[in-house]
Amino acid sequence: MRFALSPEHLDFGASLRKSLDSGRTPAAVRAWAGGDPRPGRELIGRLAESGALGLAVEEKHGGLGAESIDLVVAFQEIGRAAAPGPVVETAAAIPALLQALPDDTLAARWLPGFSEGATLGTLGFAAPGRPTVALDADTADVVLLVDGDKLCTARRTGPVRSVDPARRLFQVSADEVLVEGDGVADAAATAFDIGALAASAQLLGAGRALLHATTEYAKQRKQFGRPIGEFQAVKQKLADVLIGLDLAEPLVFRAALTTGASTRGRDVSAALVAAGDAAYAAARAALQVHGAIGYTAEYDLSLWLTKVTALRSAWGTADLHRARIADSLRGTA
Repeated sequence: MRFALSPEHLDFGASLRKSLDSGRTPAAVRAWAGGDPRPGRELIGRLAESGALGLAVEEKHGGLGAESIDLVVAFQEIGRAAAPGPVVETAAAIPALLQALPDDTLAARWLPGFSEGATLGTLGFAAPGRPTVALDADTADVVLLVDGDKLCTARRTGPVRSVDPARRLFQVSADEVLVEGDGVADAAATAFDIGALAASAQLLGAGRALLHATTEYAKQRKQFGRPIGEFQAVKQKLADVLIGLDLAEPLVFRAALTTGASTRGRDVSAALVAAGDAAYAAARAALQVHGAIGYTAEYDLSLWLTKVTALRSAWGTADLHRARIADSLRGTA
């Protein structure tokens, strides 16, 4: 049996990459970080035109009703471009949440706008003893909060400092209760896993972008009259990064194939841990090979470095996900 992406998947990924590459994405990321979402929303609009925002949305709500594999393909390219905005929430987590509820009233209300890119959504999960944080709550048109068995609209109460300036975090508090009951917690668990899966694909794409940028730099930068990429130490470091990314990729695709299975949580957690570690290794190698210029905010490399650092824990820390894996293997999950 051959496990590989179909030509359709490869063509879809290539078309997304072309669209993102032509969209002056670094300028849009910097504008988003500075409080101007217009270039970023134009970029997200192009993603919507390509169908990327409607992949997880059922056809009856204006989406494509695609498989999770398609979502992974799309988010690898979104991560490769370091695209800004609450794209995971809009294209993955909130559609999964609303479509898992017993009543599809809210899905019919918001998801068509999500698919078209006309509406952006963000989502926060309340946890005891810590503030609830939502991404881009100042820009999103729909801000939702899950608190136990309640799904509420939310209002922002104050900014939260992020290591990635383009990930604008805000504390949020519950406003209007939309749905209450046992079904909310189950729907929230599905949304969390789909969001984490999309984030793992994003990390994988960002890691490959960092590896590519570092490899190209190593070919051009010279020391002692030779490109630094010819030195064995640099070759070995980049080879280790490539191996890490290549080993993480099957875990991400496995998680996409098991999103409806009982092992979903374990597989998603394994994907996020592996992709996060591999992307972080790519970021460290990029900094070491680039040297001082890699630390400057003006250099585009910084957009991927900060994105990777923030995304590693955006959908749960590595400790949380390793605990989920251990609990599943022990049969206590």
